[in-house]
Amino acid sequence: MTGLDHARAVADAVLYEGYLLYPYRASAAKNQVRWQFGVLGPADGDAEAPTAGTDCLLSADRDAVLGVQVRFLQLQTRSIERADAGGYQPVPALTCGDMTWLSWDEAVDREIDAGRCPVGRLLEGPVQLPVRAAGGDEVEPLEHGGAVVGRALRHREPLTAVLHLACSREAGGVLRLQVRLANTTRYGGAPQAGSLLSAHLVLTLGDGSFVSTVDPPESAREAAAACRSDRLWPVLVGDREQPRTLLAAPIILYDFPEVAEQSTGDLFDATEIDELLSLRVMTMTEDEKREARATDPRAAEIVDRCDELVPEQLARMHGTGGEIVDEVPTFAMPKPWWDPGTDAAVDPATDAVQVDGVRIAAGSSVVLRPGRRADAQDLFFAEQQATVTGVYQDVDGATHLAVVLDADPAGELHRWYGRYLYFGPEEVVPVPDGHP
Repeated sequence: MTGLDHARAVADAVLYEGYLLYPYRASAAKNQVRWQFGVLGPADGDAEAPTAGTDCLLSADRDAVLGVQVRFLQLQTRSIERADAGGYQPVPALTCGDMTWLSWDEAVDREIDAGRCPVGRLLEGPVQLPVRAAGGDEVEPLEHGGAVVGRALRHREPLTAVLHLACSREAGGVLRLQVRLANTTRYGGAPQAGSLLSAHLVLTLGDGSFVSTVDPPESAREAAAACRSDRLWPVLVGDREQPRTLLAAPIILYDFPEVAEQSTGDLFDATEIDELLSLRVMTMTEDEKREARATDPRAAEIVDRCDELVPEQLARMHGTGGEIVDEVPTFAMPKPWWDPGTDAAVDPATDAVQVDGVRIAAGSSVVLRPGRRADAQDLFFAEQQATVTGVYQDVDGATHLAVVLDADPAGELHRWYGRYLYFGPEEVVPVPDGHP
């Protein structure tokens, strides 16, 4: 597999990340707001910024040729119309027998080769490359029982963009490539129709290699620190020895990302666990699956794939297992520091502390005098008389007195379930026996 093949496998997962989420139905609340990543809005819009870009490093001579692929989704509006005596009428959904068609926003994936340019040409000055995706209209008759019951109208707006490239020499003998993609489409309708959705770039070098900005070599750390990213982040893909392919993705990835070999196909949510998501799809009712299939052809493919999974495929998604042993070894675990049995010499019920020459322990009477740095709640109890219920030592060696207010009508209840107030020895005054 070439570096470009590796990049395309990962880029395809990036391309459809969040495209449609479980339960893959148009009626699901989470699918009412879509296109979360890499959206380059129209140039005359204000919903999403029309630009994105990144800086990356490369080690190459002037004759090395840089190639750039621009990849994105182009919105395709699907409108359903029902056939009747007067022609066709727009409807949100059309159901005939066991067939259902829904109005929905689909997407067409675009991979546009923006061109190739020698590195020497980029060092002489900035280069601009045009990017275009044609619009279009399609009509699909909808048939049931041999009769036309409606039609699906699909519409795409034409999209235009410009790719800006510039290159400069940096410290450490590397080159810094600045890549900016700008959507130049002007569209006054719904912003998404004029947007580049999930836009990202795949860069290739005919000779030389890209240098990681995630984990740069020591000689390139200064140059990597100067690189900037705006909604695109560069990672190396393909050959680890001489990486000649780079993916600028709208989500942050590590160098050399790969699709897990256990995966049976895309689920449009790379942050989820394939096994759990596949099992959830398998538990959907037939009506829910029918709606998912009617929502989007890609959703239909996911539902069908999950329905056809065999136990071996599910086991692979579960992960790899280690060696099975007959006996599990046992270990003598030390007691935790907070266990009273760890130090039998520590017992809040019998420990004591000296305050003004008086021994204070459980059962002693004290008057509370919170310090100046006490919180507001403790200050409310100033000059109140209380009974000590225990003397505690924390892990830092500090001493704390647990007390219950004598005037608290719920004092006995607090003693029962151990809800105490805590003060330091310097915040109490001993009360002589029999003296309130």
